[in-house]
Amino acid sequence: MSARPRARLLRVLRIAERTPRMRRITLGGADLAGFPAGSEGAHIKLLFPSLAGEAPVLPVLGEHGPIWPEGAVRPVVRTYSVARIDTRANELDVDIVLHGDDGPASRWAATARNGDPLGVAGPGGPELSRADADRHVLIGDPSSYALLCAVIARAPHHARIDALLEVPDADEIQPLPPHPRLTIRWVSRDGAPAGPSLRLLEAVRALAWPPGDRVSVTLAGESAQVVAIRDFLSRERGVSKPMMYAVPYWKDRWDEERYHEERHRIMDEFNEAQA
Repeated sequence: MSARPRARLLRVLRIAERTPRMRRITLGGADLAGFPAGSEGAHIKLLFPSLAGEAPVLPVLGEHGPIWPEGAVRPVVRTYSVARIDTRANELDVDIVLHGDDGPASRWAATARNGDPLGVAGPGGPELSRADADRHVLIGDPSSYALLCAVIARAPHHARIDALLEVPDADEIQPLPPHPRLTIRWVSRDGAPAGPSLRLLEAVRALAWPPGDRVSVTLAGESAQVVAIRDFLSRERGVSKPMMYAVPYWKDRWDEERYHEERHRIMDEFNEAQA
């Protein structure tokens, strides 16, 4: 990923229903040229137009962040992960969860049509799990599905992988990439809210943790759950900061603008505690 990230104007090529609540949007166009191959799992910014079918205004990415044209109506920006990049076919896949809360990303994905424009900036980070680990523990929900799939796809064949994923209900279960030593456990909330759910934490607590294993943890999803699981793994299982990627992607019943500062506070506190 050595190419300098920049903003691109792409268009919808295909739309696929992954589950009742997830759509895979395939984007493409000449502006995708130069997007780094092997970027699955990397973060990108999606720039949604203010009106459906209109092209969003794109910024120039400077050293200190985006630079917008003066007086321009800025698009709504949301962070997602690359689900698939095919540089030969000039295609980029993004999975968008349909929350049903009329949020800008969910609303756009629910009504998107082939040919609709969308801005994409990036990619950037994260560093995926440690290749030298004996075991990979992957924990998340539909929002982190693309990231966890990328970790599985890149894990060495000799490494053991435990994947624990929580879904709103059984209809949201979908296949993970094949791996010879992958063990999967799906946990369903049966329609209950994500924020107060302890089911994923309980599954993590019940996971066998033999002493001496060099374990790499990838953890992402709803904020309250990520914090609780991160703290448990750090304090009770002794997982160090260099061996754990833990990021709260979203917060139950909060939009991204409201949650932005809290997300950074949560991560700063963890980094300080591990320093």
